[in-house]
Amino acid sequence: MIRVLLAEDMHMIRGALMALLAMEPDIEVVADVSSGDAVVPAALEHRPDVAVLDVQMPGVDGIEAAAEILGRMPGCRTLILTQIGRPEVLRRALAAGARGFMMKDAPPAELADAIRRVAAGERVVDPNLATATIEAPANPLTPREVEVLRLAGEGDDPGEIAARLHLARGTVRNYLGAIVVKLDARNRLDAVRIATEAGWL
Repeated sequence: MIRVLLAEDMHMIRGALMALLAMEPDIEVVADVSSGDAVVPAALEHRPDVAVLDVQMPGVDGIEAAAEILGRMPGCRTLILTQIGRPEVLRRALAAGARGFMMKDAPPAELADAIRRVAAGERVVDPNLATATIEAPANPLTPREVEVLRLAGEGDDPGEIAARLHLARGTVRNYLGAIVVKLDARNRLDAVRIATEAGWL
């Protein structure tokens, strides 16, 4: 029996997935949670074989949760479910140690098959997204630049970003200038748009 942890913040979708998996004779959902912060505690308590994680959840996102599971429970494999079919999201998921990456609009039967394959040690990635990822340009921004731009996109001014990241205001301005140049953007707002559309934020 494959023991599964299911993390999905939308109750209707989570309920539908649980009902779908309940029909599989070799799969048992041993825990379900609605926030990213609850993933690791539930995994440590219930010891699933596979954690099926939505990318976008309150608190910690699914990819961050996957990385933490890898560090604390290397025997538990992770399968990411998402509506965001962007290459950078797939790259982040794979870098976090996820063994599977599926779009939410995939046929329902594919989820159970993917869980079995991930549990068996295979890597399962949506083929169309894998192709797009190979062809797409890599994120030119450093992790710190991504952090700065994400806060700028949330409306923080350089002073607020500096305070939140414990940086000098001039350093933040330098980061923002470098970001605009790297992304060939017109200004900071244009840089946020470009990075968001590329899946880098």
